[in-house]
Amino acid sequence: MRILVIAGFAESIVPFRGAFIGELVRAGCDVHVAAPGLRSQARIGSQLGLPADRLHDIPMARAGTDPLSDAKTLVGLYGLMRETRPDAVLPYTIKPVIYGTLAAWLARVPRRFALVTGLGYAFTSGKASAITRLVRFLYRIAMARATKVFFQNPDDAGMFRQSGILPARVPSVVVNGSGVDVSSFAMAPLPPPPTTFLLIARLLGDKGVRHYADAARAVKRRHPGARFLLVGWIDENPDAIRQAELDGWVRDGIIEFLGKLADVRPAIAAATVFVLPSWYREGTPRTVLEAMAMGRPIITTDAPGCRETVIQGDNGFLVPVRSVDALVDAMLAFVEDPALAPRMGKRSREIAVERYDVHKVNAVMLAEMGIVAVAHQRSAGE
Repeated sequence: MRILVIAGFAESIVPFRGAFIGELVRAGCDVHVAAPGLRSQARIGSQLGLPADRLHDIPMARAGTDPLSDAKTLVGLYGLMRETRPDAVLPYTIKPVIYGTLAAWLARVPRRFALVTGLGYAFTSGKASAITRLVRFLYRIAMARATKVFFQNPDDAGMFRQSGILPARVPSVVVNGSGVDVSSFAMAPLPPPPTTFLLIARLLGDKGVRHYADAARAVKRRHPGARFLLVGWIDENPDAIRQAELDGWVRDGIIEFLGKLADVRPAIAAATVFVLPSWYREGTPRTVLEAMAMGRPIITTDAPGCRETVIQGDNGFLVPVRSVDALVDAMLAFVEDPALAPRMGKRSREIAVERYDVHKVNAVMLAEMGIVAVAHQRSAGE
């Protein structure tokens, strides 16, 4: 089977879909991958184990809704599919799903799978209503032409069904996020005091970054020694944190900014608790899964995609979205009770291995796509 995987961001392919592409190759599939600017990043091909002629550039702007730019994306994808003649396509993230599915239908690709990895800024409640209406309209057209749709949380699947975006005749499957390699993200001992919190995210308001900084300021008034680490970068997005805000938090001694890291494991190992106060309409946040696999308790929001990762009071705490006070209370619980983090961190690791092992997630997707996975030996690193 020849399969074309379509991404909106070349750098996302290895960390988010690398293991899945590896499974496809081991199952005997002829795998092609497409993303903007992909051919110029030879290291991605070597990391995936794919030759250069299996990597394809596509014209796509990750942000924005310019009709001419998006038309070029649709035409470019259609041309690529007419050239490569895939038996199946698997696009993920908004633009690849919409235009990749439509192009596959126009090119008469027999199997058109779509992976919805969260709904993002356009579906954030109360914002960008015009963009939301446009995205819903485009999704509705594309979903009607899909063979099967994968979702990463039940809230997104339910919303697509109830709003009529996904027709009743198109089957869907909910998988446990993108999964995490529980061997690479192995259990790590908790650091010594003081209690250290960590947030890893694109620096967006909807990711709860401002709330994290506000909560950090409040906690440090009572416990000045508590530390608050931040990993990420300022992205192209209408809701992006301003550089001046970030500089102010660092200057005031509230946040320790570590920048954008290629390998986040040292940062997770340096943290006692992982925090993600997001209401961004996550699929299932990969950073949370990585922190869980390394044995870190989680504080996150009772929001779609996030709520699935925490059993309240067992491996962490769920807090209401946009509530700095609740976030502060959850943080203080860890600062004031040192026994809490070891117990909850152990449970996070157990849940990650049981539910979010990337090989288990990929096996479900391969089966639903009609592909037989190749068995292989692995260790969960327990």
